[in-house]
Amino acid sequence: MDTCHHPNWIAFARFPSNSNDFPRVISYINICLSSLHFLLRKDIFDHRDINLISFTNNDICHYILNIYSDSSHSALKYLKDTKVNISHVLLIMGNFNIRDSLWDLSFPYHSLISDDLIIIADLFNLALSSPTNPGPTRFSDTAGESNLVINLMFLQCGSVELDNHSILPHSRLSSDHVPLLIDIPIFDEIIHSSKLIITPGSEQEMDFIKDVVSNLKSFDTSNIEDIASCCGNH
Repeated sequence: MDTCHHPNWIAFARFPSNSNDFPRVISYINICLSSLHFLLRKDIFDHRDINLISFTNNDICHYILNIYSDSSHSALKYLKDTKVNISHVLLIMGNFNIRDSLWDLSFPYHSLISDDLIIIADLFNLALSSPTNPGPTRFSDTAGESNLVINLMFLQCGSVELDNHSILPHSRLSSDHVPLLIDIPIFDEIIHSSKLIITPGSEQEMDFIKDVVSNLKSFDTSNIEDIASCCGNH
């Protein structure tokens, strides 16, 4: 499909090597944090379902690991087989598609793939985080199907500042998955907050409109016969 874009947010996603390699996980960083020098570390983990982001704070390189685990858990298998030596991983988070009694008290069974996930987290000195407001992280729209706890977060072992997270209230208008929320402490004095703003009626606005019009004119529409074929009769 595609991803959302906004001038105040920088999207980090792995560039596909072929048509079967499109990324299924993406990270957004607000531009007000640009001074922390965020980078997508494909040089460390090169997988469509793994998003490793590094940033520097107080002269220390930290990492955030964002994961999507499909039904075959290919990302977890890749992480288990890939040996890396990195420290200061602040957290691992994502949709792991694993039902387990370890994090869902309403589910009575244990999954062996959960053991692999715990081992991977332990390699980075991270442990399963318990939300301050436990509840489902994926809501089903199908009658008779259970709501699930499959979105998880792993935090630094023994950390006082990063010891738990919360689950945002669910809104069916946005997604069947609910976001997980945590505050990461950083040194505020090096952050210079700013927004991209174009003043209405300014010369900058006129230049922006000209660029938009110029780009629209450059679209190749030779293969569009009529409005119906373009819009699929919608």
